[in-house]
Amino acid sequence: MSTKYSQTNDKALVALLEYLISILSGDVIDIRIAQDEITIESRVKSLLKVLSFLRDDAKCQFKQLIDLCGVDYPDRNPRFHVVYHLLSCRHNQRVRLKVATSEVDPVPSIVKLFSSADWYERETWDMFGITFSDHPDLRRLLTDYGFDGHPLRKDFPLSGFVEVRYDEEKKRVVYEPVHLTQEYRQFDFMSPWEGAHFIRPGGETEPRKNPTEDDPQ
Repeated sequence: MSTKYSQTNDKALVALLEYLISILSGDVIDIRIAQDEITIESRVKSLLKVLSFLRDDAKCQFKQLIDLCGVDYPDRNPRFHVVYHLLSCRHNQRVRLKVATSEVDPVPSIVKLFSSADWYERETWDMFGITFSDHPDLRRLLTDYGFDGHPLRKDFPLSGFVEVRYDEEKKRVVYEPVHLTQEYRQFDFMSPWEGAHFIRPGGETEPRKNPTEDDPQ
């Protein structure tokens, strides 16, 4: 396990970090203070044990799950991180905990520890395709039931695979394949906060006009 202290004047935060190191050193990969917040990287097999300790220990009392989300790092192996944000109202402290997982390896569901994780895990599966084992109802939350793919993966095309629109002739919503190839989409529009980018007939860019030229004297 590696540890890292960043510069902080919060003595209570440092004391909590040292306490967590003394207890969790065998179950976590890394623990550090970053941006005045403790960040823990746990092993997947120890996730429930670490979260139970953070929730129930008298010096921790992280009883509120603020958020749970996924992060996609396509160039890493394993590819995904699942990040848990916990709050201790008793001690006015926050902890960020994360685990790494692949596209095929499930992460244990924490619904039995934090009931609010139910829809958080459904959203993470819907957006990233990260599977949570023992989840009571793991199905899509934000996209349609027949949706193809997971929109927040870095390799998901911006235009998507299917176009959903209302057909005036059929008087109903229709699903059609997207015919516009992602590589040929052009998003370089003129910004209202930028001047026009003029092109001369030869293709060269028109030089910027000197603001002193042609000014009335």
